[in-house]
Amino acid sequence: MIEPDAAAAPGLARRLASFVYEGILLFAVAMVTGLVYSPLVQQRHALEHRGGLMLALALSFSAYFIYFWTRSGQTLPMKTWHIRVVRVDGSALTWGAALLRLLLSLAWWVLPVIAALQMRRHEIGFGAISVVVLLSLLGYALLALALPGRQFLHDVIGRTRLVTQLPVKRR
Repeated sequence: MIEPDAAAAPGLARRLASFVYEGILLFAVAMVTGLVYSPLVQQRHALEHRGGLMLALALSFSAYFIYFWTRSGQTLPMKTWHIRVVRVDGSALTWGAALLRLLLSLAWWVLPVIAALQMRRHEIGFGAISVVVLLSLLGYALLALALPGRQFLHDVIGRTRLVTQLPVKRR
């Protein structure tokens, strides 16, 4: 167990680097999910059974995060960047806390997606939509600099926190 004030919050640059690395690994998770799902439903066209595939992807991504957050508090990118997620008291996440963190973390995407859908409805170009989505994501990340403990909004609300987890030195 980590004391609440003993571990410093990782810097924003490290958290965003871990976020990018996580995206690369999630691409692999998506590929494996698609390779399993497509033959099971005998998908012959990319748009066929699309809703089921999106549900399978959502479930596989959720299982990935919940498993690692409850097991060690770290996914592979988090280990690489020395980041660990814990509850505010420093204890490990339970399945419920991990699920809540996962659902709250969707806030990263809710406002940018809503903005993009509205802009698309008004026939605004893809370039402008991309800029708005990117600025929204960046704004959410920068909000962490103003929040208690320099934590992300979903961590503050969900009573979790990211801490620096340096590797244990072997003798």
